[in-house]
Amino acid sequence: MSDQLPGQEGVPRLAVFDVDGTLVDSQHMIVAAMAEAFAASGLVAPEPVEVRRVVGLSLRPAISELMPGLDAADLEVLEGHYKDAFFDLREAGELAEIPFDGSIQALDALEGVGWILGIATGKSTRGLMEMLERFDLTDRFVTLQTADQGPGKPAPDMLHRAMAEAGVKAIATVMVGDTSFDMAMARSARVAAIGVSWGYHEEHELVAAGAARVISSFDDLPQAVDAMIPRDKAEQGRP
Repeated sequence: MSDQLPGQEGVPRLAVFDVDGTLVDSQHMIVAAMAEAFAASGLVAPEPVEVRRVVGLSLRPAISELMPGLDAADLEVLEGHYKDAFFDLREAGELAEIPFDGSIQALDALEGVGWILGIATGKSTRGLMEMLERFDLTDRFVTLQTADQGPGKPAPDMLHRAMAEAGVKAIATVMVGDTSFDMAMARSARVAAIGVSWGYHEEHELVAAGAARVISSFDDLPQAVDAMIPRDKAEQGRP
């Protein structure tokens, strides 16, 4: 494959990916499910742009950002409505999640030269597994970190767990994401961060939050991560 980087095979480097807005385009489902959830709770739905701003956070913190002041019981109800709405939309085949152009090819290229792949997402474990199964990606990632397992973004916990499971240190790890939450998580975990321009936050926000580079196409990703964590640097990350 043309994007592969000869001579890099076997070096233990870990690339951790966000999902929504990075690997898959899911904004229409997220916005629609949030609108249905608010309607089911008798609340005025937030504007789509407001919903897109909180994509990447775990569900309850995201809802709290959209509707500050709700008590814990109302938040739990609204969260349940959202999960039900998202599941129903997915089952109906409406507004389906779609991998971004070049995403699968970029994963192929990274795996082909020895990168270990992981996920760190605000999705639930159930939602993540359903998405991975749909696109036949279940076996591509050695570590799957979701909002169900502990503190979500921008806390560093998901990256800490990912590195521990993969057996790779921070010096040999890169986070790839589309929001400032991803970049801030990487910075907190002392991990290199690459932003993508096709997601939900602007380039200047990604840079301000810690992105060392922002790419505009998946075609640029293999070279970008190799330049950020070259083989000699990765060798220092061996456990």
